Amino acid sequence: MAQNSWTPQSWQQKPARQMPEYPDQAALDRVLSQLRTHPPLVFAGEARNLQDALGQVAAGKAFLLQGGDCAESFAEFHPDKIRDTFRVLLQMAVVLTFAAGVPVVKVGRIAGQFSKPRSDDFETQGDVTLPSYRGDNINAIEFTPEARIPDPQRLLMGVAQSAATLNLLRAFAQGGYADLHNVHRWMLGFIADSPASEKYEGLAQRISETLEFMAACGVTSDSVPQLRGTDFYTSHEALHLPFEQAMTRVDSTSGDWYDTSAHMLWIGDRTRQLDGAHVEFMRGVKNPIGLKCGPSLEPDDLLRLIATLNSANIPGRLTLIARFGSDKIADKLPPLIRAVKREGASVVWSSDPMHGNTIKLQSGYKTRPVDRILEEVKQFFAIHRAEGTHAGGVHFEMTGENVTECLGGAQGLKEVDLVDRYQTACDPRLNASQALELAFLIAQGIRDERMKDAGLAASA
Repeated sequence: MAQNSWTPQSWQQKPARQMPEYPDQAALDRVLSQLRTHPPLVFAGEARNLQDALGQVAAGKAFLLQGGDCAESFAEFHPDKIRDTFRVLLQMAVVLTFAAGVPVVKVGRIAGQFSKPRSDDFETQGDVTLPSYRGDNINAIEFTPEARIPDPQRLLMGVAQSAATLNLLRAFAQGGYADLHNVHRWMLGFIADSPASEKYEGLAQRISETLEFMAACGVTSDSVPQLRGTDFYTSHEALHLPFEQAMTRVDSTSGDWYDTSAHMLWIGDRTRQLDGAHVEFMRGVKNPIGLKCGPSLEPDDLLRLIATLNSANIPGRLTLIARFGSDKIADKLPPLIRAVKREGASVVWSSDPMHGNTIKLQSGYKTRPVDRILEEVKQFFAIHRAEGTHAGGVHFEMTGENVTECLGGAQGLKEVDLVDRYQTACDPRLNASQALELAFLIAQGIRDERMKDAGLAASA
């Protein structure tokens, strides 16, 4: 596959899975024409900065924290919701930064995560069968024939919401809200309210002492502006290829093509066919990209995908997002790691402990047990330690709201609790407390990795 044979529309010659079928192609074409004239949501230079940061992750000198909504919603769009998710990600990042002693690259599943792949094209409730809900920029979640018809106008609504979300995120990231001292105060509030507070107090106390020492040395938010802000990037699954094509532009400084709908995009486990449309599209855009790696992926197929998606072996270009399930990761992940290591491919290894641990209860609720999520993360770190490779990041679905969608955690959520605040538009998400629990667990994994590295260096 010669790179010069690629164009933003060359994917159209390949088989495309998980695509919506619009009843009015002319209406879709009119919307796509409008989108091609829209300003970019993100800029090529920002995407390059993210790739450089991910290159540091690939080298073991940084850690990737990627999280946010399963599927963003038009109906629940509110600045407080954006703020709360951003705040929890910052709290997690502080815990991880302190534990790892390296920068944490923060990427949200936000400002564009409106399309969802589905295992079934149709959904049945009672005696009625309708097309599946595929995300708010395609159709509506209400179970009516009218709501489930793909509507191209929704793409324009999605872009408008993404632009407003990005505007607020940039203000939060650079306007003082992300000040390190603010984030630590939020952390102390979380610990005071947590049923598992004793597990977190030690690390929080060490962070407090570090901040006090820095202040005594004159290192404050006033004297060091970097303490008042942070870099924050956006990402989503590049599923709706007509939309992604419409948002792809030539960068005036480099002459390269960038998908300006997000800083980072990923290919899902259902659309990673080597001869498929999604791989064809993504091989040509210069954004950093992700590839979901599920239980059916064989080592040889992964190497072919890596060769296609990152032929120049550029550090930070490709993130492999492992999503196996706590019962499969021990068998499935090591062969992939060994193949990539033998090939000498530069990749970021990230763990998605959510998608392989989804269960459906007799009550009809889809949920994810927190203990299985935590177990998959533990195994992810242990496997990388055993293989001598770097556990580079995590990728998960969460919200800053106090939802009740995942079982367990320090709050001890049970099946009867799910009905209280089960608000997701698609898959169950960790709530703020459960997400922070995950951060402390990851912090322990990073400390173990650092201790092993230090031990190896001392014995050398």
